[in-house]
Amino acid sequence: MEYTTVKYEKRDSVGYINFNRPEIHNAFNSTVIDEMAHLFSALQKDDDLRLVVLTGEGKSFCAGADLNWMRSVIDQSFEENLNESNRLADLFYQIYTFRRPVIGRINGAAIGGGTGFVAVCDIAIAARRAKFSFSEVKIGVVPACIGPYVIRKMGEGKARELFITGERMGADRAHEVGLVNKVVDDDKLDEEVNSLIEFILSSGPEAVAMAKKLVSEVPNMSPDEFKPYTAEMIARLRVSDEGQEGMDAFLNKRAPKWVKK
Repeated sequence: MEYTTVKYEKRDSVGYINFNRPEIHNAFNSTVIDEMAHLFSALQKDDDLRLVVLTGEGKSFCAGADLNWMRSVIDQSFEENLNESNRLADLFYQIYTFRRPVIGRINGAAIGGGTGFVAVCDIAIAARRAKFSFSEVKIGVVPACIGPYVIRKMGEGKARELFITGERMGADRAHEVGLVNKVVDDDKLDEEVNSLIEFILSSGPEAVAMAKKLVSEVPNMSPDEFKPYTAEMIARLRVSDEGQEGMDAFLNKRAPKWVKK
């Protein structure tokens, strides 16, 4: 598929996805939603892929919904609005549950729905120039589709405050509330992301995938559910090819096969 609003490149086993509408600060519309969903579906089938880096082309990460798209939404029926909203909700869930780690390279402004793309990343590294806001209340709506992921990431208390106020935040404030994992000087962003990539590539690919699954699923379980679930998970990983290789490499003081020499 030829993409017009997103850009994808793969270098070795790392995929790089860019919102590619820099002239309007990478604001998203229905085309962006469809192309991003198609791309992530295709990447699920790439067994060689180890992780994905999500960023924005130009000076912004994602400035939320495209104003021209919003103008068309005003004239849509409830059913049409519901369909659009469901597609966006599906995309956020698709990224959040993607089997490989998704690293957010937050190079600039992430506003409104753009903060949702930050929240569904497993780890988000922000440049100090980045700005953030849950600005939906300023135009009479709420951060609904992104809400589940932002609340999980920041906690209910901070989400209540920021959803209600629509406060515009700098990167340090976004780190303080837990929306991003780390803030670095603008000229150090790529260095930090590359360092993180190397850390992840040194770990077992399937173990990393299961770590994502563990963190997502266990908080919703009762003790009667999570005890057998976690016991079975570690037992299966210990007897898997990857687990056997990793433990043998550790015991014999050598690098496991997934680490490039």
